[in-house]
Amino acid sequence: MGVDQMNKPAGQYVSVNGIQMYYEVHGNGKGMPLVLIHGGGSTIPSNWGVLLPLFAEHHTVIAMELQAHGRTGDRNQPESFRQDAADVQALLKLLQVTSANIIGFSDGACTTMEMAIRYPEMVHKIVLISGNYKREGMIPGFFEGLEAATFADMPGPLKTAYLDVNPNPEGLLNMFQKDREKRLAFQDVPEELLKRIKATTLLIVGDQDVITVSHTVEMLSQIPGARLAVLPGNHGSFIGEVLAGTAGSPMPEIAAGIIRDFLGND
Repeated sequence: MGVDQMNKPAGQYVSVNGIQMYYEVHGNGKGMPLVLIHGGGSTIPSNWGVLLPLFAEHHTVIAMELQAHGRTGDRNQPESFRQDAADVQALLKLLQVTSANIIGFSDGACTTMEMAIRYPEMVHKIVLISGNYKREGMIPGFFEGLEAATFADMPGPLKTAYLDVNPNPEGLLNMFQKDREKRLAFQDVPEELLKRIKATTLLIVGDQDVITVSHTVEMLSQIPGARLAVLPGNHGSFIGEVLAGTAGSPMPEIAAGIIRDFLGND
């Protein structure tokens, strides 16, 4: 990453693939950049507000808001994990990042998998937190519940988090609808593609997550050399995500320590 970029304020906009993408750069680590990819319905603060400062002590951290999320614009086409990966790749290319470690949570983990599959030259190590590669990896009833969900069912903390950074109710509704459609359209990732992942991989899942532990163990067997950590907690609680985190919990620091140990000196 160029020195000029490091001298800019943390929050910036850049044009990628037809949208204005908001991103932030924190910390000034000397090693490989660390990229954070948020989950569905999230913003940088709502997803990474607790973990980001812990990582920025040791790494140069790049976090962005994906299509239609938070401060990032939208395009006249559905969201998709493949498009999100292309947008992140374009952002990193503009920032002159040739290789990075990437952490993705939930939908962001699916995007991170797409990055590792489609842009292997750009990805060094990946951490997939609460991600899945098959529809059946979700807890029973997940897709049925999502099919019936309306905007009124969107959790209040996620609505507030969006409006805190972008006071646009129409944009919030649009994000909900596009996120819902993206997840409902989820298609299984062929196992042969997982077997081709070259990035050193850490899988993290909660013991009461919306992704089953058994499914994560399946992923462990498909991705060459992958490692696994099962942490006590539900979807997002152990990383301090706004919807599930508990004030004062030691779990985010524990999760950050596990991830930093996995990343090592990279």
